[in-house]
Amino acid sequence: MSELTIIHLAHILIFSSLLFYVGIMGVKMPSFMFPLLIVIGLGVLGYHIYKAMSMPKYAWANYIHIFLVAPLLVLIGFYGKETSYVFFQYCLMLAFASFGYHAYSIAKENMA
Repeated sequence: MSELTIIHLAHILIFSSLLFYVGIMGVKMPSFMFPLLIVIGLGVLGYHIYKAMSMPKYAWANYIHIFLVAPLLVLIGFYGKETSYVFFQYCLMLAFASFGYHAYSIAKENMA
């Protein structure tokens, strides 16, 4: 199994699931999840800034994480139960986009 396939599977099984959970649960999530989302968001931000600088070939994917995913997670974590409904909808959109893109990528790899 290639490194890229592992990345795709991790996004499908872990990250898309997390975004889906956050989007569905919204403000009904347990309180401990909000600080955890800040930590995850900052981790995503730091990691993808590093990757964007060290691997310019995939910079576009890192920019999505830097400018969309990380700020969304930090924002939801920061505002917690006061977060507007629309940001949870953005999480659902990102969950479906992430799942679809990474499932397509795995299928495309296996057809080649």
